Amino acid sequence: MPSSDPVLKGLLLGFAAFAAYAFSDASVKFLAGGLPAYEIAFIGSLFGLAAVPFLKKPADRWGDIVHTTNRPLWLVRFAANGMAAIGSVTAFTHLSMAEAFALIFLLPAFVTIMSVLFLKEPVGLKRWSAVIIGFIGVLIVLRPGFRELSIGHLGAIAGGLGGAISIVVFRAVGPREKSISLYGAGVLGTFFICGLAMIPSFTQPTVPQIGWLASYGILCALGNILLMMAAFRAPAALVGPTQYSQMLWAIGIDTFVFRIHLEWPMLAGIALIIGSGILTLWREKARGTKLPPSVAAEGQAGLVEEAGELPSPAAPVRHAPSLVPAE
Repeated sequence: MPSSDPVLKGLLLGFAAFAAYAFSDASVKFLAGGLPAYEIAFIGSLFGLAAVPFLKKPADRWGDIVHTTNRPLWLVRFAANGMAAIGSVTAFTHLSMAEAFALIFLLPAFVTIMSVLFLKEPVGLKRWSAVIIGFIGVLIVLRPGFRELSIGHLGAIAGGLGGAISIVVFRAVGPREKSISLYGAGVLGTFFICGLAMIPSFTQPTVPQIGWLASYGILCALGNILLMMAAFRAPAALVGPTQYSQMLWAIGIDTFVFRIHLEWPMLAGIALIIGSGILTLWREKARGTKLPPSVAAEGQAGLVEEAGELPSPAAPVRHAPSLVPAE
């Protein structure tokens, strides 16, 4: 590939990053509920903490990971990421990967609604239309009254909601907050909340489970590194939508690995949800809205990052949504 084409390299790195995230989530599904969701998320947070030295800028101090300009909102993000981590792991444990991703991808709709309620942002017809399209897609996917809903559905929505809260917190504190502090709030929230939750019923992992836990954390870390490399080479307007390639991986993994075949109504609902998210990203870009640095040490969910900042690991969670940088 010609070295003179960094944008193409950035796009390919973005696709590779979200492929790594998708296979990280598949590792959770291979655990098949053999370990509590908060224990799995806690293990993921350990890998997130290991990434801190790579995210620390020369001007940052180690104490900046807990330093903040607004402690109440830092704590909100702390709690939201713990919720997102547990919710996302629960979703991938109980649902097909495609269905879990579809519900977690409601994150942009949640951001729009909370931005109106808490930040008093003006929202036009196109953004509200995107929200409505997204929720119509959810109704098609869930088909309430026609199929049984499970804790996995609740977990997926909690995962998307937790990621949305993190983004709204960023908008509230503004660019004065250091990205390492935002990252610290997320990864430490998952570490402490899930760590405390797992103490009463800690389950000793078996050797195969340790292997899947390692795959979960290592692939997520790989995704973080690839996403950082992508951010150096391509603008967020191009890298951001590559996150939706996770859905293609999810459908492929469901079909060929877990032998789960999706019905046409669910595929139609997934298409509407993804379309809603892309429309929201496009409108945010057109309005010049600043979105947060990619600070999800966990999972996946995600949107775009403020100019000049480096993405970090999520959900991502993992699991909070995966975030990429904005111009």
